Amino acid sequence: MKIKYDSNGLVPAIIQDAITKNVLMLGYMNEEAYQKTLETKKVTFFSRSKQRLWTKGEESGNFLNLVDIKNDCDNDSLLIQVNPVGPTCHTGTDTCWKEENISNYGFFSTLENTIAERVANKDTAKSYVASLFSKGINKVAQKVGEEAVETVIEAMDNNDELFLYESADLLFHYLMLLQAKGFTLKDIEAELKGRHK
Repeated sequence: MKIKYDSNGLVPAIIQDAITKNVLMLGYMNEEAYQKTLETKKVTFFSRSKQRLWTKGEESGNFLNLVDIKNDCDNDSLLIQVNPVGPTCHTGTDTCWKEENISNYGFFSTLENTIAERVANKDTAKSYVASLFSKGINKVAQKVGEEAVETVIEAMDNNDELFLYESADLLFHYLMLLQAKGFTLKDIEAELKGRHK
């Protein structure tokens, strides 16, 4: 891999969790740190304050286990994907931006939060979600069944637009059923990961 080090012999290394895709920290590597990272499979930086090599976790045990290294388009920064052991930041937080290193499912996470907020507000006059939840879990489950049947029917037809529409309805109601049972997508992810092993 060709790397363009700066005038001090360093290259910025962005550390990203290989699974959650969250950015955990930014460090700097020189050629020796890069080579040691490849050899040991534990991310090693060049500490500008200590003026020496520093393997993340050498004192705390919170290592960054190497998964992959990519170079950017100009060859002057690295994206290093890792499996972190414990918190990454020296302050004890998951990331150096004081964020939790949890899975984020993009818009689906937003939708889960919206469902939770509407259930908590219990405004059945203004919220379809609150109204359906107020009727109990049996009604929520029944709605998932109805949407599943409608999705299957549209899958056997040639109208892709209707199939996608019904699929969205099914997924939306399924997210509601998960919450009615006290679960989230994170629980489903854990179940699928367990099966994947």
